[in-house]
Amino acid sequence: MSAQYSLPDLLGQESELQFVFFNNQTAWQLGCQLKKTAEDNNALVAIEVYAFNQTLFSYAMSGTQLDNQIWIKRKRQTVLRFGHSSYYIGQYNKAKNREFEQQAHINADDYCAHGGAFPIRIKKCGLVGVVTVSGLPQLQDHQMVIDAMTNLIK
Repeated sequence: MSAQYSLPDLLGQESELQFVFFNNQTAWQLGCQLKKTAEDNNALVAIEVYAFNQTLFSYAMSGTQLDNQIWIKRKRQTVLRFGHSSYYIGQYNKAKNREFEQQAHINADDYCAHGGAFPIRIKKCGLVGVVTVSGLPQLQDHQMVIDAMTNLIK
Protein backbone atom coordinates (compact mmCIF):
# COMPACT_ATOMS: atom_id res chain seq x y z
CA MET A 1 0.00 0.00 0.00
CA SER A 2 1.02 3.58 -0.55
CA ALA A 3 2.60 5.71 2.11
CA GLN A 4 0.58 8.41 3.82
CA TYR A 5 -0.57 11.10 1.39
CA SER A 6 -0.14 14.84 1.92
CA LEU A 7 -3.19 17.11 1.73
CA PRO A 8 -2.08 18.46 -1.69
CA ASP A 9 -1.66 14.84 -2.91
CA LEU A 10 -5.21 14.03 -1.81
CA LEU A 11 -6.62 17.14 -3.49
CA GLY A 12 -4.65 16.21 -6.62
CA GLN A 13 -6.31 12.79 -6.66
CA GLU A 14 -9.72 14.44 -6.53
CA SER A 15 -8.80 16.80 -9.34
CA GLU A 16 -7.29 14.08 -11.53
CA LEU A 17 -9.77 11.26 -10.97
CA GLN A 18 -12.84 12.64 -12.72
CA PHE A 19 -14.94 10.90 -15.34
CA VAL A 20 -15.75 12.22 -18.80
CA PHE A 21 -19.11 10.51 -18.33
CA PHE A 22 -20.63 8.35 -15.62
CA ASN A 23 -23.77 6.25 -15.74
CA ASN A 24 -25.22 3.05 -14.28
CA GLN A 25 -22.95 0.90 -16.46
CA THR A 26 -19.86 2.82 -15.30
CA ALA A 27 -20.99 2.31 -11.69
CA TRP A 28 -21.32 -1.42 -12.32
CA GLN A 29 -17.84 -1.60 -13.88
CA LEU A 30 -16.34 0.31 -10.94
CA GLY A 31 -18.10 -1.89 -8.40
CA CYS A 32 -17.09 -5.10 -10.19
CA GLN A 33 -13.48 -3.95 -10.40
CA LEU A 34 -13.45 -3.29 -6.63
CA LYS A 35 -15.07 -6.68 -5.97
CA LYS A 36 -12.43 -8.46 -8.10
CA THR A 37 -9.62 -6.60 -6.31
CA ALA A 38 -11.10 -7.56 -2.94
CA GLU A 39 -11.38 -11.21 -4.01
CA ASP A 40 -7.83 -11.26 -5.42
CA ASN A 41 -6.51 -9.89 -2.11
CA ASN A 42 -8.82 -11.84 0.22
CA ALA A 43 -10.01 -8.48 1.56
CA LEU A 44 -13.14 -8.62 3.66
CA VAL A 45 -14.80 -5.41 2.51
CA ALA A 46 -18.19 -4.01 1.67
CA ILE A 47 -18.43 -1.89 -1.47
CA GLU A 48 -20.91 0.75 -2.57
CA VAL A 49 -21.17 2.91 -5.68
CA TYR A 50 -23.76 5.61 -5.05
CA ALA A 51 -24.69 8.16 -7.72
CA PHE A 52 -27.64 10.23 -8.84
CA ASN A 53 -29.24 9.83 -5.38
CA GLN A 54 -29.33 6.04 -5.48
CA THR A 55 -27.18 3.01 -4.80
CA LEU A 56 -26.08 1.65 -8.17
CA PHE A 57 -23.77 -1.10 -6.86
CA SER A 58 -23.54 -2.74 -3.46
CA TYR A 59 -21.65 -5.85 -2.45
CA ALA A 60 -20.55 -7.27 0.88
CA MET A 61 -17.83 -9.90 0.89
CA SER A 62 -18.55 -12.97 2.97
CA GLY A 63 -17.32 -12.20 6.48
CA THR A 64 -18.35 -8.54 6.54
CA GLN A 65 -20.90 -7.24 9.02
CA LEU A 66 -23.72 -4.72 9.31
CA ASP A 67 -21.12 -2.35 10.79
CA ASN A 68 -19.48 -2.12 7.35
CA GLN A 69 -22.76 -0.84 5.89
CA ILE A 70 -23.04 1.74 8.67
CA TRP A 71 -19.46 2.89 8.01
CA ILE A 72 -20.24 3.13 4.29
CA LYS A 73 -23.23 5.37 4.96
CA ARG A 74 -21.28 7.65 7.31
CA LYS A 75 -18.32 7.93 4.91
CA ARG A 76 -20.65 8.58 1.93
CA GLN A 77 -22.54 11.28 3.80
CA THR A 78 -19.25 13.01 4.64
CA VAL A 79 -18.22 13.13 0.97
CA LEU A 80 -21.64 14.36 -0.15
CA ARG A 81 -21.69 17.10 2.50
CA PHE A 82 -18.09 18.33 2.23
CA GLY A 83 -17.21 17.44 -1.36
CA HIS A 84 -13.91 15.76 -0.54
CA SER A 85 -12.78 12.20 0.08
CA SER A 86 -13.42 10.95 3.59
CA TYR A 87 -9.67 10.35 3.93
CA TYR A 88 -8.92 13.98 2.99
CA ILE A 89 -11.45 15.22 5.57
CA GLY A 90 -9.79 13.10 8.25
CA GLN A 91 -6.27 14.20 7.35
CA TYR A 92 -7.35 17.85 7.08
CA ASN A 93 -8.85 17.76 10.57
CA LYS A 94 -5.81 15.90 11.91
CA ALA A 95 -3.60 18.72 10.53
CA LYS A 96 -5.84 21.17 12.44
CA ASN A 97 -5.34 19.09 15.62
CA ARG A 98 -9.03 18.34 16.00
CA GLU A 99 -11.32 15.34 15.85
CA PHE A 100 -13.79 15.68 12.98
CA GLU A 101 -16.52 13.69 14.73
CA GLN A 102 -16.26 15.78 17.93
CA GLN A 103 -17.04 19.12 16.30
CA ALA A 104 -20.30 20.73 17.40
CA HIS A 105 -21.81 20.76 13.88
CA ILE A 106 -21.06 17.06 13.22
CA ASN A 107 -23.31 14.21 14.29
CA ALA A 108 -20.96 11.22 14.54
CA ASP A 109 -23.90 8.87 13.92
CA ASP A 110 -24.23 10.37 10.43
CA TYR A 111 -20.67 11.35 9.44
CA CYS A 112 -17.12 10.11 9.82
CA ALA A 113 -13.72 11.11 8.49
CA HIS A 114 -12.17 7.71 7.89
CA GLY A 115 -10.73 6.81 4.51
CA GLY A 116 -12.56 4.76 1.94
CA ALA A 117 -15.13 7.09 0.36
CA PHE A 118 -14.18 9.11 -2.71
CA PRO A 119 -16.18 11.62 -4.75
CA ILE A 120 -17.44 10.61 -8.18
CA ARG A 121 -17.18 13.68 -10.37
CA ILE A 122 -17.94 14.23 -14.02
CA LYS A 123 -15.63 16.76 -15.70
CA LYS A 124 -17.33 20.11 -16.30
CA CYS A 125 -20.33 18.88 -14.30
CA GLY A 126 -19.29 18.23 -10.71
CA LEU A 127 -20.08 15.83 -7.90
CA VAL A 128 -22.59 13.14 -8.86
CA GLY A 129 -21.85 10.43 -6.31
CA VAL A 130 -19.50 8.53 -4.06
CA VAL A 131 -17.64 5.23 -4.25
CA THR A 132 -16.96 3.64 -0.87
CA VAL A 133 -15.05 0.66 0.53
CA SER A 134 -15.24 -0.39 4.18
CA GLY A 135 -13.47 -3.14 6.04
CA LEU A 136 -9.72 -2.50 5.86
CA PRO A 137 -7.59 0.09 7.67
CA GLN A 138 -8.59 3.49 6.31
CA LEU A 139 -5.56 4.08 4.09
CA GLN A 140 -6.05 0.67 2.47
CA ASP A 141 -9.76 1.36 1.91
CA HIS A 142 -8.80 4.68 0.29
CA GLN A 143 -6.06 3.11 -1.84
CA MET A 144 -8.36 0.37 -3.11
CA VAL A 145 -10.78 3.02 -4.37
CA ILE A 146 -7.99 5.16 -5.89
CA ASP A 147 -6.52 2.16 -7.74
CA ALA A 148 -9.92 1.11 -9.14
CA MET A 149 -10.82 4.62 -10.27
CA THR A 150 -7.39 5.15 -11.84
CA ASN A 151 -7.80 1.88 -13.77
CA LEU A 152 -11.28 2.74 -14.98
CA ILE A 153 -10.59 6.37 -15.91
CA LYS A 154 -7.30 5.73 -17.73
